[in-house]
Amino acid sequence: MNNVCYNNLFKLLIDKGLKKSEFAKLCNISAPTLSKLSKNEYVSMDILVRICRGLDCTLDDIVEIKREGE
Repeated sequence: MNNVCYNNLFKLLIDKGLKKSEFAKLCNISAPTLSKLSKNEYVSMDILVRICRGLDCTLDDIVEIKREGE
């Protein structure tokens, strides 16, 4: 079970009118990392910081930590 959810990130991309490929280039995200995000798998804090800087947002805007049992 994955304990993180990046749905907020993908909603933000829609709101900003960014395609995943444009987002990856903007934030210097590799294809394998983009795949991890799409599957709600763990990525490094470095990646999350790059995303926040690239999209001018906070961690709360892009990642949700699921509670036990969700």
